Amino acid sequence: MKTTTKWVSHLAFDSTSDNNHTVRLDTTVDGGSLDSGMSPKKMLLSALAGCSGMDVVDILNKMKVPFSKMEIEAEAEQTTETPAVFKWIKLIYKSDVDATQLDKLKRAVELSQEKYCGIAAMLKKHCAIEYSIELM
Repeated sequence: MKTTTKWVSHLAFDSTSDNNHTVRLDTTVDGGSLDSGMSPKKMLLSALAGCSGMDVVDILNKMKVPFSKMEIEAEAEQTTETPAVFKWIKLIYKSDVDATQLDKLKRAVELSQEKYCGIAAMLKKHCAIEYSIELM
């Protein structure tokens, strides 16, 4: 696994993976840049949600649980001292699985958080990750 991150302008960077996908990292205009991309910490929250979301979708498919929507909201609070790090992370998993399949959705999320999601495993070494599940 490898990425190359190149400065664009102001505080904006483009990061390209070894399979040629590019994302923009930046900060706000008030923060001294262009507001042309996600901040690195927001990208980290998105990576956590994406990693776990991929697990949950894969597990639900293997369980043959039908759904057409999956959404994960991620929120974190940061410390006030430098370097500002996450104090905690909260995830809300939302899906339109049938209510009769809710236990399977809960199990899929639990498996992701406790066994499969490598980003969750790394972040849990530093701060608590709480999660909840809602039907859409």
